[in-house]
Amino acid sequence: MGTSGMLQDKHAVVFGGGGSIGAAVAQELATEGAEVFLAGRSRTSVEVVAKEITATGGKAHAEVVDALDEAAVDDYLDAVVQQAGSVEIQFNATGPRISEYGHGKPALELPVDEFMTAVATVLRSQYITARAAARQMLEQRSGVIIFLTAVPARAPLPGSSGIGAAYGAVENVMRTMAIELGPAGVRVVCLRTTANPDTRSIQDTTEVRAKMMNITPEEAMARLADGTMLKVLPQAADTAKAAAFLASDRARMMTGTVLNASAGAVTD
Repeated sequence: MGTSGMLQDKHAVVFGGGGSIGAAVAQELATEGAEVFLAGRSRTSVEVVAKEITATGGKAHAEVVDALDEAAVDDYLDAVVQQAGSVEIQFNATGPRISEYGHGKPALELPVDEFMTAVATVLRSQYITARAAARQMLEQRSGVIIFLTAVPARAPLPGSSGIGAAYGAVENVMRTMAIELGPAGVRVVCLRTTANPDTRSIQDTTEVRAKMMNITPEEAMARLADGTMLKVLPQAADTAKAAAFLASDRARMMTGTVLNASAGAVTD
């Protein structure tokens, strides 16, 4: 792993590295040669991923960091740069459980506190981690910040007002940071995905939607796939490969934009 990949000798920080998408992205970045620093709220989960990476010859480190804690994130990025010398890639896959933001509830029935949960978690953590990485990248005058977003930012779905608002704001913040950081050679992009059926969060979401439509979770997942142009849903590994491409010099002219890896669930 990681002997001659397109990210050779780069240092990547992955927040939410113990989750399904975060783990897949971390493993793909390591496969392409990056030294990966995994951060998450559960030491056990990030250490498991780090051990899987090192067991196959990659370089990985695990640390407990709350991506909603501004001071903790700043301190962590400082520590990474002190240890590694630089940080070239930052990716954030953190997010709340669907039960926390009222997913599936119509907007007229969604309490304000639940509506704001996605904004207060997804948007807050993405902004905090991106800003911390940007401060380091400005000094070295290089780097890539990858925001994770999803289909509801582009195509409103029933019962997704909270998460849709959060992801829509994430894409707006990405564009603003891209124009501010571009002169220093720092790229800022979004990776938009859709339901990755092999992730826990999507499985939970599908169960909620299945109950809403009075069908089985399998039927709900099949409908999601049928709603894409390719008639298939991307796996976490597909999302990870797209992230690795964005992080590489092969995408060096891409900034202030969204890489739509949703299998055609939405168009731009």
